[in-house]
Amino acid sequence: MDRRRFLKVTGCSAAVFALAGCNELLTKSSAKRPNILFIMSDDHASHAMSCYGSKINETPNLDRIAKGGMRFNNCFCTNSICAPSRAVILTGKYSHINGLVDNKVAFDGSQQTFPKLLQKNGYQTAMIGKWHLKSDPTGFDYWSILPGQGRYYDPEFIEMGEKKAFKGYVTDIIADKSIDWLENRVDKNKPFCLVSQHKAPHSNWQPGSDHKDMYKDIEIPEPETFNDDYKTRSAAASDNEMTIEHHLDLQYHGKDKRMTPPKDLEGKQIKKWKYQQYIKDYLRCVASVDDNVGRLLDYLDANGLSENTVIIYTSDQGFYLGDHGWYDKRFMYEESLRMPLLVKYPGEIKPGTVNDDIVLNLDFAQTALDYAGVRQPDDMQGASIRPLLKGKTPCNWRKSMYYHYYEYPGWHMVKRHYGIRTARYKLIHFYYDIDAWELYDLQKDPNELNNVYDAPAFADIRKELTKQLDELRKQYGDSDQLTQSFLEKYPEGDVRR
Repeated sequence: MDRRRFLKVTGCSAAVFALAGCNELLTKSSAKRPNILFIMSDDHASHAMSCYGSKINETPNLDRIAKGGMRFNNCFCTNSICAPSRAVILTGKYSHINGLVDNKVAFDGSQQTFPKLLQKNGYQTAMIGKWHLKSDPTGFDYWSILPGQGRYYDPEFIEMGEKKAFKGYVTDIIADKSIDWLENRVDKNKPFCLVSQHKAPHSNWQPGSDHKDMYKDIEIPEPETFNDDYKTRSAAASDNEMTIEHHLDLQYHGKDKRMTPPKDLEGKQIKKWKYQQYIKDYLRCVASVDDNVGRLLDYLDANGLSENTVIIYTSDQGFYLGDHGWYDKRFMYEESLRMPLLVKYPGEIKPGTVNDDIVLNLDFAQTALDYAGVRQPDDMQGASIRPLLKGKTPCNWRKSMYYHYYEYPGWHMVKRHYGIRTARYKLIHFYYDIDAWELYDLQKDPNELNNVYDAPAFADIRKELTKQLDELRKQYGDSDQLTQSFLEKYPEGDVRR
């Protein structure tokens, strides 16, 4: 890969590295190296967080991170599905480079990851909670993970290779185990990196006992695109299996009686009823995540760790909360493309700040290394967001981002597609058993209801975006030929979570 071209596209030039403080490794005994607490939930949409302006719930403890640090409005994932996003975060490389393109591929744990680099350079490292990568964690001094998706109640964990059963609610248990590791870590003179990852609010949305009656007598407002008719878009928008109306009960709940509509309901009434059942349980699961994030924050405060700990909260991707009549993720449309990202580090990040630059899950690895004073490997494809956190956007920071989704045929049957998003426009190409393009003016059409790809007024914009998309694909080493090689390596078939 041509380094000069790479630096130009990602905005990660030598000047950026200097601004970000990307130097050689600091001495391992340096007291200035901060701890890193990386908290990630699963399928938590930013529009289900009050610090992002949610109209349907409150998240007071997540808001504590936003109020004490920075909220990113335009953090996006490069492949909106659980395992691939996690692999991108660990490696700082796109799916086609790290090899994990969809949920049926196992992660190659022998490759370089940011926890390995931190571990090699004096950090104590731990991974607790949802892993979901079909291989054992590497680069961690301690790990205790859920097998696969894990269970909400009385879950099993695989702890350093040994299965152990626990009584209770999984979100509480993950926080318990995280706090226990912090309390009993081997060497409290060394900085730590704790990766604490929740199963919630992933399906099938089983609330904790303390939140099971939350919203009981409240009707949650439906999103404005709830009854989207997809009339200007390609067949990809209507030919999938993630609608609340037709697929919600079949895909996730089966014979679960609480998802059996009352017999007196008909037509659209059933869709509305299903939405209320789904969204209330989803938000109840979010409430438990928020409670337990608060417990971790309280522990840091009580033990004098808050001032020297970089606290990061995110999710592996966004999620549809009835938007466009859907649940789940996968599409490059805004609700699943956008990830929440909150970062707090007193003394360096000004409290209550907001950033609108385009950042990616691709950047998380290099950001952690930057704060640890560990040299960022040249083959990572992102850029440290530390300068943004300091309130300084480099002049050559990225102006666009590249996305590629592969998992079709498979769960929810969302077509394969790739595309580019800039501050104002989005261009998507659906391919494989379809050849369709969509273009959106996000300034005039933030809900992406009007595909203007064939509109004469957008001809020049379409041409320019197509050129930029081709350049990004070349820059990141992606191509139709590479995609075809993945298709041949991993034959078609149903992809289970």
